Amino acid sequence: MRTLGVLASVLLAVAACSSSGRDSGFADGTAGGPGSSGSSGSNIGGTSGSGSTGPTEECTKMDLVFIVDDSGSMSEEQTNLASNFPAFIKVLDDFRTKSGSKIDYRVAVTTTGRDVTYTVSIPGFPVTIPPTTEKGDNGAFRNNAKCAPKRRWIERADDKVAETFSCIAQVGTSGPGYEMPLESLKLALNDRMKDGTNAGFLREDALLAIIILTDEDDCSRTDNNFSVGTADSCEAGPTVQPVGAYKSMLDTVAKGAGRWAAGVIAGPGPGECSSSFGKAVEAKRLKDFVAAVGKNGTFSSICDGNLGTGLKKALDTFDGACRSLPPPNVK
Repeated sequence: MRTLGVLASVLLAVAACSSSGRDSGFADGTAGGPGSSGSSGSNIGGTSGSGSTGPTEECTKMDLVFIVDDSGSMSEEQTNLASNFPAFIKVLDDFRTKSGSKIDYRVAVTTTGRDVTYTVSIPGFPVTIPPTTEKGDNGAFRNNAKCAPKRRWIERADDKVAETFSCIAQVGTSGPGYEMPLESLKLALNDRMKDGTNAGFLREDALLAIIILTDEDDCSRTDNNFSVGTADSCEAGPTVQPVGAYKSMLDTVAKGAGRWAAGVIAGPGPGECSSSFGKAVEAKRLKDFVAAVGKNGTFSSICDGNLGTGLKKALDTFDGACRSLPPPNVK
């Protein structure tokens, strides 16, 4: 949440009215996931992970959703994500299943914002600040016409997969400053499926993989027309939705807790961190989310100054999840 940034914009408006190349991070284009050699052509879903219990399936499909922060401070991160994606896709292209088949992947992109109206409350401030209304994607997968996508997601068999993603990943920086990546994920996988916007993306026999990229914490809430203070914490907000609710939602969508995995790239804390990208606050709620996911979750620092490290770590985690994929609805 960027209350201070929003506040600065509001104050400027009030005053006006009253007066009249970075490295890719994938050194060899490969990922050394659990049980993999780290070389091109490594298996994905080849054998069960050491921590798995019960029956497992061969993982041959992956449905991957990126939740990208499109607030005002994310331009450098989006550029770096786009530059890293060709190597990211090469790793997926080189993976092989236990039977030697290629992994059948889909990739979609949405952002951290939803339509929201709120008022910044400043104790003792003599001027009434008008409400701020911001428009978000509300979980809709991006299909920017200039990127020439065939649909609201990209598939392995499409032409120019890396180029198309690199275009779509540039989501801009005019999105809501009140970031809600977990709520956006719920909207994408529930509401936008039901109304047909994202329909057809999810496959029942695929691992659901999620990557969240933000320099703020998660402030997911479902109410509207609320007030926020300049020192409000997303972690302690009275109407902020519990992290566990989103974990349970994903368990239901994926038809089992072991059938989805998540990678978060955000501020690790304690406090702020900084890099060539700028500053990032500690993402306490997103760290709690990853902790709730368990072995299928991973957290990386956005302040590494290169997203390649976090993307590779996420792929390693997805590899491990794929190797121990349980049948649907087996917990």
